[in-house]
Amino acid sequence: MHEDKPENQNMNTLKTDEQHNILPDEWTMILRPKRNLLDINLHELWQYRDLIMLFVQRDFVSKFKQTILGPLWFIIQPLLTTIMFTIIFGNIAGISTNGIPKMLFYMSGIVGWTYFSTCLNDTSQTFIKNASIFGKVYFPRLALPISVVISNLVSFIIQFVFLCMFLAYFMIKGSDVSPNILVLWIPFLVVLMAGLGLGFGIIISSLTTKYRDLAHLVTFGVSLWMYATPIIYPLSEIPEKYQLLVLANPMTPVVETFKTALLGVGQINYLHLLYSFVFTVVLLAIGVVIFNKVEKTFMDTV
Repeated sequence: MHEDKPENQNMNTLKTDEQHNILPDEWTMILRPKRNLLDINLHELWQYRDLIMLFVQRDFVSKFKQTILGPLWFIIQPLLTTIMFTIIFGNIAGISTNGIPKMLFYMSGIVGWTYFSTCLNDTSQTFIKNASIFGKVYFPRLALPISVVISNLVSFIIQFVFLCMFLAYFMIKGSDVSPNILVLWIPFLVVLMAGLGLGFGIIISSLTTKYRDLAHLVTFGVSLWMYATPIIYPLSEIPEKYQLLVLANPMTPVVETFKTALLGVGQINYLHLLYSFVFTVVLLAIGVVIFNKVEKTFMDTV
């Protein structure tokens, strides 16, 4: 009787497993804690690409749900901002645009800056806005900030097409602007904008789990940051003693190169662009480290 007991127990265990369809060979995923703070499982993110696209769709739809004009706001927002800048900074303040039509000069800077700033603002609220989802189901947490970058890319493409139409209008009109071979750099510049927005955003989102005050400072801080970037003025108009300070801003070389590529005015400085690239890589590495660290315990603090 004693010899049969283990066999009976094994048979009962097997029956239980068969009833619940939980056999060891049928597991499709094993969840393990992250051992390295720089652990980025790109394969796992790729496996969840459908979920990322669902988040993209959700973000895109939620922005303009129950609005009358819908996606037309993608065009109206930069257009109204451009008109305001033209009146205040171009006409009243008389800030030089190096001979470029004021509306075109301002819009070329606004379109690039808007993509960066929206990526930063939206990703900075990742933990706070999605705490309820994080607490219920597992998925790679970086999927959410990545989906924000992609959804904002859709709006950037729409605004960029509108900017190109605007540029074509001024070229037909005879304005002294001409896109050049540097337009091939634009995809790289967009990656830098996305990387900087994502890097700063995930760092801020991680810190806001404990320090909620940062959430109130982000929008205000980004607005001030815009004036430290050559959007309403050309870099050449900055006094030489302050140029180094402005160039310390990683968005300065990106915006300047973006304008130079589209308008054909100014020169690209590859050393400054290399600085922005290195800054972006280091920022993303620091952001991932902080994000992975906070991810383990943020449900206890949010």
